[in-house]
Amino acid sequence: MPALDYPPPLRRLVAQLKSLPGLGPRSAERLMLWLMQDGGRIEPLMDALMGATSRVVACEDCGFFMEHGQECALCHDPRRQKAVLCVVEQAADVLRLERSGAFHGQYHVLGGRLSPLDNVTPEDLRIAALMQRVQSGGLEEVILAVGSDVEGEATASYLGDLLRHQGVAVSRLAQGLPAGGGLDHADELTLYQALHGRRPL
Repeated sequence: MPALDYPPPLRRLVAQLKSLPGLGPRSAERLMLWLMQDGGRIEPLMDALMGATSRVVACEDCGFFMEHGQECALCHDPRRQKAVLCVVEQAADVLRLERSGAFHGQYHVLGGRLSPLDNVTPEDLRIAALMQRVQSGGLEEVILAVGSDVEGEATASYLGDLLRHQGVAVSRLAQGLPAGGGLDHADELTLYQALHGRRPL
C-alpha cells in the first residue's frame, strides 16, 4: 500500500515555497498548511504577487524598485547629493542605509556580487551601468558598500580597480566592532579590521 501524501497541487506548492530563501522543507510545509487553513489567505497573496510582477520594475539608472510608469523616488529626489554614489549589492541594502539616516546621496544596485563558484561574473551584475554613470560625469566619490565576506571583498577589489582610473574618489565602508559590542564577541578578522581602520579622536 503506497504511503499517504498530500495531493499533487499541494506538493507542488510546498516545492515552490521550499525554493524560497530561508525556507526548508518543514517551514514550507507549515506555510502551505497555514495558507490552506481558512481559504481566504491565498487570494490576497496571489493578488499581491501578481501586482508586484505586473506593476513593479527596477529603475534603469539606480536599480532600485519603482512602480511602472512612475519616476524613481531616489533618482528624482532633488534633496539628494548628486556627487556621491553608494554602490550596494541588493535593493534591500538601499533601505538599510536609508533607515540609518546616514547617507543622502545616490545609489547603484549591482544585483548581486561576484562569485565564481556560483557562476556570477561581472557580466551578470550591473557593472556596465555603473561605469556609464561614473563616466557621464558629476560624481566626486563612489562608496563601495558591499559585504566583507570573500565574495564582497572580491567585488570591492574588482570595482576599485575599474573605478580608480575614472577620476573619482573610491571609498569602502568602515569595518570593525559593532556598536555596543565588546572585544570578547569579536572574531580575529573583525579585530584586525577594527585596528587597521582606527581613527584619531
